[in-house]
Amino acid sequence: MKVLVIGGGGREHAIAYALSKSKRVSEIHAIPGNPGIAQIGTCHPGSVTDIEAIKQFVKENHIDFTVIGPEDPLCLGMADELTAIGCPVFGPQKKAAQLEGSKAFSKEFMMRHHIPTAAYKEVNSYDEAVLALDEFSYPVVVKADGLAAGKGVVICENHEEAIQALKDIMETKTLGEAGSKVVIEEFLKGFECSLLCFTDGETIVPMVSAKDHKQVFDGNKGPNTGGMGTFSPNPFLPKEIEETFQEKILDPFMKGLKADQMDYRGVVFIGLMIDGQDVKVLEFNVRFGDPETQSILLRLETDILDIFEAVSKRKLNTVNIQWKKESAGCLVLASGGYPGSYEKGKLIEHLDEVAEDIIIFHAGTAFDDQHHVVTNGGRVLNICALGSSLEEIREKIYAAAKVIDFDGKYYRNDIGLI
Repeated sequence: MKVLVIGGGGREHAIAYALSKSKRVSEIHAIPGNPGIAQIGTCHPGSVTDIEAIKQFVKENHIDFTVIGPEDPLCLGMADELTAIGCPVFGPQKKAAQLEGSKAFSKEFMMRHHIPTAAYKEVNSYDEAVLALDEFSYPVVVKADGLAAGKGVVICENHEEAIQALKDIMETKTLGEAGSKVVIEEFLKGFECSLLCFTDGETIVPMVSAKDHKQVFDGNKGPNTGGMGTFSPNPFLPKEIEETFQEKILDPFMKGLKADQMDYRGVVFIGLMIDGQDVKVLEFNVRFGDPETQSILLRLETDILDIFEAVSKRKLNTVNIQWKKESAGCLVLASGGYPGSYEKGKLIEHLDEVAEDIIIFHAGTAFDDQHHVVTNGGRVLNICALGSSLEEIREKIYAAAKVIDFDGKYYRNDIGLI
């Protein structure tokens, strides 16, 4: 089968890598892809949000199946459009994608279907937001309503920080139109957990657990990022908590999809806060997490195309998904300055000098005029490995991180420890 992957980050490289292990995949194409994906497939220039161009590409190249990686094309309705022309797709349709596209929509869905979440207030202007702060204690969470590439959530320790966050988001428009509406939430205590599940709208199957490290600096300090590293399984997850997930989160989520008539065939990525036996949903994402996917898919034994196809045909209950017993880890090498401003075009050296059992997923890279691999984003590379223990994996990925070099290289030193 000819498979098209939409996207060009580390998540999409991990998906393409998993597809390359399938005996049923004859060709892998990517729009736009990246230098890492180019090693296992064919990359084509283009925008992930240019739905008409992608529809034309699918027709002209006789693509058999499309996997939509990022949230933007899903929220714009790419799954709907490709399905309408007869191309099977892995990814929810536009109505369901609003669960990530709008924080307010997502919170309303949770309240309507009795899914535990933080108390909140939806506000549509700066003045309204300032008044709403009086209803909350500190710390408080300020969230841009729209898509903000993982940068739309600010934890404010006091009133002054909250006012500044609201000014930045709603008046200065640092996040563009994503901040036209804001959700103010109570701050939840506990530890964060990522729960990724395959679902075809009828059946939901949790994947193995993963732990993300969102803040940019060691000790979970500094601003939030898209993620600085992951481990699977989550070493901090209580074993007995998974039954709680099913009863309190997954069952009402599936009932909610049906009640609201949402066509959801893809991945749901649920951000959770766990405090003892108390579990609450922080957010829904409608695609694979990044960089959770990089760790999770390394542990997948089952042919991923079998899963994707079963999901698209609403036959997920026919697939027995198997996972490796080994653990997996992912360390993000970032550009200096991320998640703020950073420079691009820095030469990446020694990529081919890491140990053989290291898997490198390209996240923010490109080719320069001489076909050298250079930096092209905030999160540049994902250094990944499998191992029998957390300690073994940490030793592997941190050794590789020291070998690879580019100007401004930055990474956290405590991934998996905190």
